[in-house]
Amino acid sequence: MAARVLRLALAGRPAAGAWSRRASRGSSHLTAPRGRTEAPQEEERPHFSRSSIGSFFQERPQLRNPFLQDALLQGYLRRHLPAQAVSAVGADLERFGERICSEVDALGRQCEETPPRLQHCDAWGRRVDRILTCPAWGRMKEISAQEGLVAAGYERTFRDWSRVYQMSKLYLCSPSAGLYTCPLAMTDGAAKVIESLGKSGPLDKAFQRLTSRDPQQFWTSGQWMTERKGGSDVASGTETVARLQPDGTYRLYGFKWFTSATDSDMTLTLGRVEDSLGHTVGGSKGLSLFYAEVRDELGHLNNIEVQRLKDKLGTRQVPTAELLLDGLRAHRVSEEGRGVASIANMLTITRLHNTVSAVAGMRRIIALGRDYATKRFVFGKFLKDHPLHMQTLARMEVETRAAFLLMMSVCRLLGREELGSASELELHLLRLLTPVAKLYTGKQAMSVVSEGLECFGGQGYMEDTGLPGMLRDAQVLSIWEGTTNILSLDVLRCLAKSHGQVLEAFFTDAKSKLATASGKRELGPAVTAVDSALGRLGQLVQTVAQLSPRFLELAARDLAYSLARIYMGALLVDHAAWEGATKTDLYAALRWCEQDLCPVVTKETHGCYEQEAVAMDTALVYDGSPVITHSAL
Repeated sequence: MAARVLRLALAGRPAAGAWSRRASRGSSHLTAPRGRTEAPQEEERPHFSRSSIGSFFQERPQLRNPFLQDALLQGYLRRHLPAQAVSAVGADLERFGERICSEVDALGRQCEETPPRLQHCDAWGRRVDRILTCPAWGRMKEISAQEGLVAAGYERTFRDWSRVYQMSKLYLCSPSAGLYTCPLAMTDGAAKVIESLGKSGPLDKAFQRLTSRDPQQFWTSGQWMTERKGGSDVASGTETVARLQPDGTYRLYGFKWFTSATDSDMTLTLGRVEDSLGHTVGGSKGLSLFYAEVRDELGHLNNIEVQRLKDKLGTRQVPTAELLLDGLRAHRVSEEGRGVASIANMLTITRLHNTVSAVAGMRRIIALGRDYATKRFVFGKFLKDHPLHMQTLARMEVETRAAFLLMMSVCRLLGREELGSASELELHLLRLLTPVAKLYTGKQAMSVVSEGLECFGGQGYMEDTGLPGMLRDAQVLSIWEGTTNILSLDVLRCLAKSHGQVLEAFFTDAKSKLATASGKRELGPAVTAVDSALGRLGQLVQTVAQLSPRFLELAARDLAYSLARIYMGALLVDHAAWEGATKTDLYAALRWCEQDLCPVVTKETHGCYEQEAVAMDTALVYDGSPVITHSAL
């Protein structure tokens, strides 16, 4: 009987009296054929009727309290914060770390899985342009207020260490926040601009809301600068016009091509004031800064049409839109023609937030990777026991530690600047290191997070693990608030405007950090490497005055990389020389300084900035293309 059933089953034909299977609500049930009441015999079941899928399931990496897992952050706070602040800050960060694990991380995942959508019309055909976000996005706003993720920077409870405290919370939270850190960055930037301009009139109400801890009062701000011609070139790309009204307000007309966090409550934006004849001034001299509330008293959009939401590679959680301003009521908050100068403070803040997000992403992928290494058993042992795997994670760790110390240096300098306690040297360093940190850590984040995905093998490529989204989101870090090349040119402008004083500050500070480590023999190779790089850079700088502007532009990117690597080396050496440093702090400094710390000199030696190299670069790019012929070069 059993043999006959097997033959018929394999032939795809039902057998008389055989057991049949039916599906009910997704479950399998056995039904005895008519005339049979005995229990089925195991040997009568068709082969493979219940094929085994195996008993092994890989244990997932676990997110643990990110503060307690971060030895470098704890060490930095113990070393630098005043004694009375260490306990309070540490306790709050530990408590917040638990909240991240128990609440925030799940909300961030919901934001990723339920991106915003645009409803153009209501059920009756009326144009409403509602941006619909998930409940988790709204909950993130409430938590941000409660935790003071913006407010902490302006309450200044810990005086000039308040920015370090605030950014430490954002650093812990950022990878779990479902990109809510994006509107927080612009909110922080808007608050900084308003504080610098003076909190008067409508700006006073805005500032109070932007820096509130009350979820019912807290506002977020958008940043509407980019237009179709746009990108970083706002001077020639801004076409929005502002028409003065009898009551002293303005009406804005224009098209904003890229507006982040479009569901925010207010915005700062640029426009050109029309004179009585309808004429405007071109270039940056014609741009003024305006403040506008996004909705009116009834909650309707303030003469704004949402054309569409952007379909982005990453940061899908953040509603980013194209907007038509058709008479947006606004207040001019800068002097006429001083709009670009007025947003300088905003760029300092948002670029710092960008740096924090980059370093936080690196730290999170390493935290998950090292936990996974204790759970993944392959080729006879756990990943943590494979030396090559540990070497890879260690190299990622060195990159992250260097980035962390650079990030914290900018946070500390900003806090001192805001309290008026910064020296002239520190002010120059803040101006130089802000773009340097943003451009370099943005590149590091993409590399480290990409490497981190490999630590999970195929699971690192699976969307439902949440890991691929980290890489997509990291890509924006080298683009938002200025690409790597744009920021490299900003570094050049910084050097020119300060007549070289920022470089003097850089050299002075880096050498002082090396001096603190000069007596520690174990750090000798790292100290020598940083000192040598400083010397080579100094020799190049001495010839800068004789170099053409075209040479400097070509060298800008490598110069920025050199400044970053040298200063990171000095910071790692300085931290490793601290009496509370560990062997791993020492090891990280040594490893970092094994690389080429001054690529701008290396490239100059190889003639990469010569005119012939320029021609060959173009020839190489367009080789075989009809666009440009070699003869034209």
